[in-house]
Amino acid sequence: MASSSSNTYNSPCAACKFLRRKCMPGCIFAPYFPPEEPHKFANVHKIFGASNVTKLLNELLPHQREDAVNSLAYEAEARVRDPVYGCVGAISYLQRQVHRLQKELDAANADLVHYGLSTSTPSNVVDLVFQPQPLQPQQPVYRLPGTSPVMNQQPRGTGGSRGTFLPWNNGNDQQGGNM
Repeated sequence: MASSSSNTYNSPCAACKFLRRKCMPGCIFAPYFPPEEPHKFANVHKIFGASNVTKLLNELLPHQREDAVNSLAYEAEARVRDPVYGCVGAISYLQRQVHRLQKELDAANADLVHYGLSTSTPSNVVDLVFQPQPLQPQQPVYRLPGTSPVMNQQPRGTGGSRGTFLPWNNGNDQQGGNM
């Protein structure tokens, strides 16, 4: 979480600067939208609106707010990049990748059995070594009316900010483009 020390240097948070208002010491946005990341609030404001984000943050317990803001920022960036699918595009891309990798794993296991590795090694050892663990779904943190659930996701970038890499939108999709 970014500290609200940005107010001690009279530098308004990104939200107050974007909204052109004075950043007060108790500003609800200051801990989550530091002045160094103006694009983060701009995207969240464009997709969800400052008033809705204020209401959401006021309804949450303080220890839940950072996760909610990170989720909102991720969803907002995904919606800006892909207005139709948003985060669902990323999920779909990753599901296709998992499916493809599972097929590769099954083929590799079949090759191991075919070449006789399983005769010298107990088959349960091969199963233990080469079986992937199922993905655990993440629990929603909060749901805005008319939107998808805000997910509790870890940021990709360094320093707690969202990276801009979105693999389903970079043109390197091996599956052949759009869904």
